[in-house]
Amino acid sequence: MDDMDGRDGRDGREKMNRREKMDGREGRDEEPLIRKHGGYRKLKSFQLAELVYDVTVRFCDRYIDRWSRTRDQMVQAARSGVQNIAEGSQVSGTSKKTELKLTDVARASLEELRRDYEDFLRQRGLPLWDAEDPRRKALVAWRCATADEVAAWVKEAHDRYGRDGQSRQGGPSIRSMSSIPSIKSPTPRSPRTPRWS
Repeated sequence: MDDMDGRDGRDGREKMNRREKMDGREGRDEEPLIRKHGGYRKLKSFQLAELVYDVTVRFCDRYIDRWSRTRDQMVQAARSGVQNIAEGSQVSGTSKKTELKLTDVARASLEELRRDYEDFLRQRGLPLWDAEDPRRKALVAWRCATADEVAAWVKEAHDRYGRDGQSRQGGPSIRSMSSIPSIKSPTPRSPRTPRWS
């Protein structure tokens, strides 16, 4: 009876081999149904977006009115950046299209946040640091990993450069932050060692 209805093992294997030939998979190891995914915590984009979120919450607590709609928008844009990178990474095993859409939402959210920070500076007559500004270069070189490290860097940069960005003679070095007891990070790093290495 098995031979007549095509359900015996031999006939089933022949059908599978024909399908593999048509799909171009003949003789290859099959790709798993769901590819590896996740691991977003190791992504540089996630780590940086998470730092931006933490810094934004502190910034808004300090400088933006508690009842302001701008405060809510800034915090939500920062949160959206983090969450969409994580979600995109998680869904990457089943849908590259959805992963790209979520990554694009994260990028757009972080761009919205950047514009909010630029608006804050413009409305208060504060300068936007250009790529050659020594404060910007020093911050990038430091590679802060936590909001506490950013806050400590800001304090020291203010002591060293002042509001106008001009270096003050005899001020503390940006590289001496680890010598300040109240701001030591749990894992000391050299400012030249990239955070993600």
